[in-house]
Amino acid sequence: MEKRIKIGLWLIVAFCAMALPVMAQNREVAAIDTSRLTYVVTGDVRDASTGRRLQYVNVRVSGKKFSTVTNADGGFTIKTNEKPQQLIVSHIGYRTQRVSLEEGSTGNVRVRLVPNTVVLEDVVVRRGDPQVILREAIRKIPANYTKDAELYKCFYREVAQKRKHYIYIAEAVTDMYKTPYRYGVGQDRVAIVKGRRLISPKPSDTLTVKVIGGPVQAVMLDAVKNRDFIFNEEELALYDIQMGDPVMINDRSQYTLTLTPQYHVNYALFFGTLYIDRETLAFTRIELSLDMRDRDNATRAILVNKPAGVRFRPREMSLLINYSYDGERSHLSYVRSLFRFNCDWKKRLFATSFTAVNEMVVTDRNDQDVKPFPRRDSFGDRESLYDQSHFFGESDFWKDYNIIKPTESLEDAVDKLKRR
Repeated sequence: MEKRIKIGLWLIVAFCAMALPVMAQNREVAAIDTSRLTYVVTGDVRDASTGRRLQYVNVRVSGKKFSTVTNADGGFTIKTNEKPQQLIVSHIGYRTQRVSLEEGSTGNVRVRLVPNTVVLEDVVVRRGDPQVILREAIRKIPANYTKDAELYKCFYREVAQKRKHYIYIAEAVTDMYKTPYRYGVGQDRVAIVKGRRLISPKPSDTLTVKVIGGPVQAVMLDAVKNRDFIFNEEELALYDIQMGDPVMINDRSQYTLTLTPQYHVNYALFFGTLYIDRETLAFTRIELSLDMRDRDNATRAILVNKPAGVRFRPREMSLLINYSYDGERSHLSYVRSLFRFNCDWKKRLFATSFTAVNEMVVTDRNDQDVKPFPRRDSFGDRESLYDQSHFFGESDFWKDYNIIKPTESLEDAVDKLKRR
């Protein structure tokens, strides 16, 4: 029962290549028009009481479908085609805040979120049967998620670090075609609109990491739609499912269910937390962490290939999958995966730590007269974004697109790598 291969969590540990330009052809696909994103809002989001920077907070323009998430520094940039009047900022465990944007107030917007208190009424949901709640949520997926095909505009980024310095960066704007949620992911597709990449040419950075499937991982990791992932009877039977403490997300009460592996099988399972909307029973947030207790199983779930003589030791693989609710339906909004591992040569005494992160945010959605783009324009699930991207060059490369704002450390890394 080797289901993990279907997920698309694949890494290749490879010898570094020099950062030479690769002029990959940009594909012409049916796309959301973003050519007039002339209004730009920048800001940061923090905890109102502690001042702590809040990561992966959802930020969207009120009355529009433009959205993004904050970066690891709590910062965000969002663009729109009309002068925005209000931002809606939401995060797990915090009150949703509507931020009015007055004339001239679109730069350095400071958002301070207040923790959301769960009232006594929410606490009684702990009496519910978690097995019943989960299976009812799965049964209601076709009703809770889009019933029509949609086209998403997305931003995707993957980075690799050796210890604490970046050795590989790749980014892309993509179009994602999504079929209705009564179907599986077999017909969902991703096409690269524009991409770029950069890799360290330092001789000491002898290894790098490629994420196979890259942007397609957001399709495969849509756990609500990809039933081969985890939400099927055969898979769920391997877990102990318990009720956790309720939380609020986007001012809506959520059931919290925890998953713990209870059997040893021939592939790696997950520890997980599921957040399910109490009213609609739609999945709002899914957090998963690969069980690392069996190193061989964990390695098979993550690694595709490595150079001969290199030992690969997995340390962590975690996933975050978010869905947004528009008042009628829920939609995939953000996917993030993180890999931590050590690599060493068999004849060396000390191992080197590596971290690889890839994330995708849906920045716009279109549900009108949507048609699939041809398969010949689709990004393959065995392709690497590195091989389909341009070299970093233009200073205003993402002028016409919404992206996840790079952290200060990532901006510094790009500048340093471009100078080498």
